[in-house]
Amino acid sequence: MRDHAIIIGVAGGSASGKTSIAAKVYEAFKGKHRVSILKQDDYYKDQSDKPMSERVKTNYDHPLAFDTDLLVEHLKMLKNKETVEKPIYDYTQHTRSKKTEIIKNRDVIILEGIFVLAEERVREQCDILVYVDTEADIRFIRRLKRDIQERGRSLESVCEQYLNTVKPMHDQFIEPSKKYAHIIIPRGGENVVAIDLLITKIRSIIE
Repeated sequence: MRDHAIIIGVAGGSASGKTSIAAKVYEAFKGKHRVSILKQDDYYKDQSDKPMSERVKTNYDHPLAFDTDLLVEHLKMLKNKETVEKPIYDYTQHTRSKKTEIIKNRDVIILEGIFVLAEERVREQCDILVYVDTEADIRFIRRLKRDIQERGRSLESVCEQYLNTVKPMHDQFIEPSKKYAHIIIPRGGENVVAIDLLITKIRSIIE
């Protein structure tokens, strides 16, 4: 068994299929190896000191919304198979939950999030960098359904957020980060061939 965990960074636009790909990689290794999925979204900055009226104004699609220092610290610890206490973000309250998650002694860490490739310090901690490339209209429809059904948002708020921050930030930060990817997966979780190739590559490293 390797002394250090390997970290797979999975990036892409909002609702591109990052979570689906992370889940399929997780399923491929969980029986034989200790695997965890780490969501960059859980590292949004704590806003408990702000009133709700201020929290809702946060641009969640800008790199400054994240506590990247804490994420990088945790990635370094996880790479060394040390235990971390990971925050959990509460989307309905626009701040961190009081609950946390303990992650320890993993062989594989799958890190997924929109800025995984855009942040140099995060990229440096990853052994494999993946970009999930899905068409904008498909990503918007997925996000619309998700935010209404799972995050308690209204149709109007989702559309406004998409036009004002999600799309502009995607064009400015996320799309350009594709150039750093070792592997680009078009069509997200539906691309079975690309996912199988990714799993084969990971297996060749850890086994």
